[in-house]
Amino acid sequence: MDPMLGTVGVAPAAGEVRSSLVPDTFGGNMDTPEMRAGATCYLGVNVDGALFSVGDGHYRQGEGEACGTAVEGAMGVTLIVDLIKGGAPACPRIETDDHLMVVGSSRPLEDSWRVSQVGMVMWLGELYGLDKLDAYQLLSQTSQAPLANVVDANYSTVTKVAKALLPTAAAYGGIHQNLREVAGTVSR
Repeated sequence: MDPMLGTVGVAPAAGEVRSSLVPDTFGGNMDTPEMRAGATCYLGVNVDGALFSVGDGHYRQGEGEACGTAVEGAMGVTLIVDLIKGGAPACPRIETDDHLMVVGSSRPLEDSWRVSQVGMVMWLGELYGLDKLDAYQLLSQTSQAPLANVVDANYSTVTKVAKALLPTAAAYGGIHQNLREVAGTVSR
């Protein structure tokens, strides 16, 4: 498993003050091993300037951080941040070269799973013009649902679908591929 960032998020809506330790619709301490090099994270911007933050570097973590700590430490990270106007997701979405993913954070655990499942139904509908029931059936036939954060005030669950099982589509105008190309030009 690759090193990852446990915390990726923006400020919550309506001027609410929250610790980044509590994941929610704005991201935060989701602790998903999917948030690794090469991943594109889509977050809705809730306040002017977004107040984007990252941290909680993990060198290794299993699926479902169970005891509140992984193999954690400082790490150098190079990020590319871009603003896509319109179409903000209701909860965090992650795209890699191989998967589309939605992170749901809530309590109890089954609610975080439901949030991620509904989020993926919505995304499949947007990408492929599917009716919600058709997207729901496709999700049921293709998805995986690994646990992420199971130690904080909200739990996080990921719903992921392999791109190999889907028709080709360019989420958010193909920004993931564009960012991967830009990242290839950045010296390390």
